[in-house]
Amino acid sequence: MNRSELVSAVAERAEVTRTDADAVLAAFADITGEIVAKGDEKVAIPGFLTFERTHRAARTARNPQTGEPIQIPAGYGAKVSAGTKLKEAAKG
Repeated sequence: MNRSELVSAVAERAEVTRTDADAVLAAFADITGEIVAKGDEKVAIPGFLTFERTHRAARTARNPQTGEPIQIPAGYGAKVSAGTKLKEAAKG
Protein backbone atom coordinates (compact mmCIF):
# COMPACT_ATOMS: atom_id res chain seq x y z
CA MET A 1 0.00 0.00 0.00
CA ASN A 2 1.47 3.36 -0.99
CA ARG A 3 0.78 6.75 0.60
CA SER A 4 -2.14 7.73 -1.62
CA GLU A 5 -3.83 4.36 -1.02
CA LEU A 6 -3.30 4.78 2.72
CA VAL A 7 -4.74 8.31 2.65
CA SER A 8 -7.80 7.04 0.75
CA ALA A 9 -8.33 4.17 3.19
CA VAL A 10 -8.00 6.44 6.23
CA ALA A 11 -10.36 9.02 4.70
CA GLU A 12 -12.95 6.35 3.97
CA ARG A 13 -12.69 4.63 7.38
CA ALA A 14 -12.73 7.90 9.36
CA GLU A 15 -15.34 9.49 7.09
CA VAL A 16 -13.24 12.60 6.43
CA THR A 17 -11.95 14.17 3.23
CA ARG A 18 -8.78 12.91 1.58
CA THR A 19 -7.21 16.33 2.23
CA ASP A 20 -7.88 16.06 5.96
CA ALA A 21 -6.60 12.48 6.10
CA ASP A 22 -3.43 13.49 4.23
CA ALA A 23 -2.88 16.41 6.62
CA VAL A 24 -3.21 14.11 9.65
CA LEU A 25 -0.78 11.58 8.15
CA ALA A 26 1.73 14.34 7.33
CA ALA A 27 1.43 15.80 10.84
CA PHE A 28 1.96 12.35 12.40
CA ALA A 29 5.09 11.81 10.29
CA ASP A 30 6.46 15.27 11.19
CA ILE A 31 5.84 14.89 14.91
CA THR A 32 7.27 11.37 15.01
CA GLY A 33 10.37 12.53 13.13
CA GLU A 34 10.92 15.45 15.49
CA ILE A 35 10.60 13.32 18.62
CA VAL A 36 12.87 10.57 17.29
CA ALA A 37 15.43 13.20 16.21
CA LYS A 38 15.55 14.58 19.77
CA GLY A 39 16.18 11.10 21.11
CA ASP A 40 14.94 11.69 24.64
CA GLU A 41 11.61 9.88 24.37
CA LYS A 42 9.72 7.24 22.39
CA VAL A 43 6.59 7.56 20.29
CA ALA A 44 4.30 4.68 21.15
CA ILE A 45 0.93 3.61 19.81
CA PRO A 46 0.08 0.99 22.45
CA GLY A 47 -0.25 -2.50 20.99
CA PHE A 48 0.71 -1.32 17.51
CA LEU A 49 4.09 0.39 17.02
CA THR A 50 6.88 2.06 18.96
CA PHE A 51 9.41 4.44 17.39
CA GLU A 52 12.67 5.34 19.12
CA ARG A 53 16.17 6.64 18.46
CA THR A 54 19.06 4.23 19.01
CA HIS A 55 22.79 4.80 19.37
CA ARG A 56 25.27 2.81 17.31
CA ALA A 57 28.78 2.51 18.73
CA ALA A 58 31.87 3.19 16.65
CA ARG A 59 33.31 0.06 15.11
CA THR A 60 35.97 -1.29 12.78
CA ALA A 61 34.95 -2.82 9.46
CA ARG A 62 36.74 -3.98 6.31
CA ASN A 63 36.69 -2.43 2.86
CA PRO A 64 35.27 -5.25 0.70
CA GLN A 65 37.46 -4.34 -2.29
CA THR A 66 40.81 -4.05 -0.55
CA GLY A 67 40.27 -5.86 2.74
CA GLU A 68 41.75 -2.82 4.49
CA PRO A 69 40.28 -2.02 7.94
CA ILE A 70 38.25 1.19 8.14
CA GLN A 71 36.74 3.02 11.12
CA ILE A 72 33.00 3.60 11.13
CA PRO A 73 32.11 6.45 13.50
CA ALA A 74 29.41 6.27 16.15
CA GLY A 75 26.00 7.43 15.03
CA TYR A 76 22.28 7.19 15.52
CA GLY A 77 19.52 5.17 13.92
CA ALA A 78 15.80 4.67 14.27
CA LYS A 79 14.16 1.57 15.69
CA VAL A 80 10.56 0.59 15.02
CA SER A 81 9.09 -2.19 17.15
CA ALA A 82 5.83 -3.99 16.45
CA GLY A 83 3.32 -4.22 19.28
CA THR A 84 1.30 -7.25 20.30
CA LYS A 85 -1.83 -6.36 18.29
CA LEU A 86 0.21 -5.89 15.11
CA LYS A 87 2.08 -9.16 15.72
CA GLU A 88 -1.21 -11.00 16.19
CA ALA A 89 -2.62 -9.46 12.99
CA ALA A 90 0.45 -10.62 11.07
CA LYS A 91 -0.12 -14.21 12.20
CA GLY A 92 -3.48 -14.22 10.42
